Amino acid sequence: MRRIIHLPQGHDSVRRTRIAPLVAISAVATLVPALTPAVASAAEPVARRTVTADPLRQYTQQTPRWRRCEAEAPATYQCATLKVPLDYARPDGRKLDVAVSRVKATSPQKRRGVLLLNPGGPGGPGLDMPLWMAPELPTAVKEQYDLIGFDPRGVGQSSPVSCGLNEAELNWQRPYKAAAFDKDVRWARTVAEKCRARNGAVLPHITTRNTARDMDVIRAVLGEKKVSYLGYSYGTYLGAVYTQMFPKRTDRFVLDSAVDPQRIWRGMIQVWAEGAEPAFTRWTEWTAERHTTYGLGDTPAQVGKAFWDLVARADREPIDIQGTLLTGDDIRAGRAVFFDVQGAAEAVVELRKAAEGTPAPAPSRRSTAPRHVPPSFARAVPSDNSDAAFWAVACGDTRAWPRDPEQYRRDAIRDKARYPLYGDFASNIKPCAFWKNGSEPATQVNNSVGALILQDEWDSQTPLVSGQGLRRAMKGSRMVTVLGGQGHGVYGSKSCADKTATAYLTTGRLPAADLTCRATQAQAQNRLDLPLPAPQGIPGLRRS
Repeated sequence: MRRIIHLPQGHDSVRRTRIAPLVAISAVATLVPALTPAVASAAEPVARRTVTADPLRQYTQQTPRWRRCEAEAPATYQCATLKVPLDYARPDGRKLDVAVSRVKATSPQKRRGVLLLNPGGPGGPGLDMPLWMAPELPTAVKEQYDLIGFDPRGVGQSSPVSCGLNEAELNWQRPYKAAAFDKDVRWARTVAEKCRARNGAVLPHITTRNTARDMDVIRAVLGEKKVSYLGYSYGTYLGAVYTQMFPKRTDRFVLDSAVDPQRIWRGMIQVWAEGAEPAFTRWTEWTAERHTTYGLGDTPAQVGKAFWDLVARADREPIDIQGTLLTGDDIRAGRAVFFDVQGAAEAVVELRKAAEGTPAPAPSRRSTAPRHVPPSFARAVPSDNSDAAFWAVACGDTRAWPRDPEQYRRDAIRDKARYPLYGDFASNIKPCAFWKNGSEPATQVNNSVGALILQDEWDSQTPLVSGQGLRRAMKGSRMVTVLGGQGHGVYGSKSCADKTATAYLTTGRLPAADLTCRATQAQAQNRLDLPLPAPQGIPGLRRS
């Protein structure tokens, strides 16, 4: 039997075969403009750039010093550090590091070029992706491409940012409570102020547009005219922005579990609440049909009532799950579990047993390979780096965040009524209300560049409507929807969409039209472990 209730492991990019449901631990992170013409260099989209013969030559003509990333890793896994400008409008100014890795194509005769990889986030490190993705990719892809990983600017080994946040400040899962709202406003302002105090000159430039420019520097340094790309979750938005800024440099792009560029970024948090409601309804229907197994009710209404009764009970007296006290709000924060109907049914049964005083079994921890820090290459990364990088991108990418705290209060009250499971969490105040503007407005993605979008029907972090939004924005793309697919991350999970993606990467041929395929039960349970598109938060922390 699958173990449902367990302590989460954070969101490191370590490969696993599936992600277990997380309903029991409430504070786990459940996720995280003008049209730009084609350009001639990575700096070109910045309007105020002083025109020179080649202002980026010092960056694009670098010679990377490749070396073994780590003694314990294969010798074929190599790392280098490149320099990029903090501000592409001032290429002679301050510089940042960008850590890059590679595993060369296995067939020099068949080699086509490079395949850049991004695991998502924002704030997800990608330096080790060539290692943990290699077993998931077919031989034909690895024969043709050098697999290229990189930590985006501000993340991991790429001049990592830190805000010096303590555990209480990392706890971003905040439901709306009238009595707590002033405290939540103070929290949001404090996070923004601490980030600004530590990174004031850097934060405006930790944006998706600048990371896309960094990708183009990587392309140039590697001597490639075009770049191919496999990006998951937030990586789909990064890839889409690259296609908008550098359409002539774009080769074969696979955008997996997609972010809707029209919802950047508050809307992408709010879509978790919107997407959770149909998932919850589907779960009640599925579970009612299996009343003899789970005993939660033989109609959808009874199953839903059983869950909400547990929420109300936990609000009166928190439920003890292996020493962690869960309130009703804590339980609601686990909304992502309802995208896995069987996992949710088992989790709610365990929760009910705990509420009735039956101790839950000890969690079964899957043995996973540790994420090694290369001793010959790496620097120490601040413990709050992923959270700091998330807020830097989410707040700095767009100027659409409301500045009035009362707007967040009104929206949270409205959305708790619309989306009872998670609406107030999604719309409550965030540090972006007090963030200074990034260096540029958000990118308007609207192009005809060819790309392949992959999307599970029941993705809890980037719901189906999100993938459909990216498909509308990228008119030259094609989309494969995995009906019945559960999980965040399609390609490499033995999905029915894998064959189409592999054919595209190896031949360049997109399907003639959008496709659907249906996941088998086994495919629905086989998943990748990706960084969630959200700040990490504090697992198991009861909110005071």
